Amino acid sequence: MKYMFLLYGRPLPGPGTAEELEMYQAYGAATQAMAEAGVLIDCGPLQPVVASTTVRVRGEETLLTDGPAAEIKEHFGGYTLVECADLDEALKWASTIPAARDGSVEVRPVVAMEVPS
Repeated sequence: MKYMFLLYGRPLPGPGTAEELEMYQAYGAATQAMAEAGVLIDCGPLQPVVASTTVRVRGEETLLTDGPAAEIKEHFGGYTLVECADLDEALKWASTIPAARDGSVEVRPVVAMEVPS
């Protein structure tokens, strides 16, 4: 079964800082371990929340708002998509992601759907 890990945490430290380098190394190690175990499908960080645009359609009008859809303390910073035997295995891998230490990792099963031809 496929599981999506939604990574939430505080905003990234400034570019080029020792903290940023350490964080990227920790994410790299977790991702490498998942890849070597054969469970990693895809993953990626997101640009900072200030780069986001929220789209809402109300009736015939499309409304655009700079920024996130909601104000929250933890920012949605990235995702990891894995394929695991069961939820227990997915939770084990989610616990290796650095966001779990100072933020949170939301684990959701992905609904299997056929892509229309």
